[in-house]
Amino acid sequence: MPEIANVRRVIKERNSQLEKWYASGDIDAVAGVFANDCWQMPPHADPLVGRNALREWWKRAVTWGKWEFALDLQDVVVNCPIAVERGRYTVRFTAKSGAPEGLVSFEDKGNYVVLWRMEADKEWRIVWDAPVSGVPLPAAS
Repeated sequence: MPEIANVRRVIKERNSQLEKWYASGDIDAVAGVFANDCWQMPPHADPLVGRNALREWWKRAVTWGKWEFALDLQDVVVNCPIAVERGRYTVRFTAKSGAPEGLVSFEDKGNYVVLWRMEADKEWRIVWDAPVSGVPLPAAS
């Protein structure tokens, strides 16, 4: 079984890479960190199921504006071949002209849980990505 410190280090490195890749729009690199059977469950939206669905959605999303994530790992539990990460996140989206109607710049922050799995190629990949927004929805007018 891998040492928790080593798994934590790998996850921190992957998170740092993900922050850079989302910001630069390198979605193929982002998708490579996710398992083929992944589920990404963004707040207030339907889940993205499977690496291809995730890749296609994010390739569209980066054309709408700039995405800046900050991921703050808080804890990791390991029971090989599974690791569970808990942390805090902030995401800032700056909309470009041509973004879908109603999509405006925003900031969100909250907590997240990520389930990682050691794959056959000995790489840790994200299976479930579940951010939980801490920002209240706007009140109805």
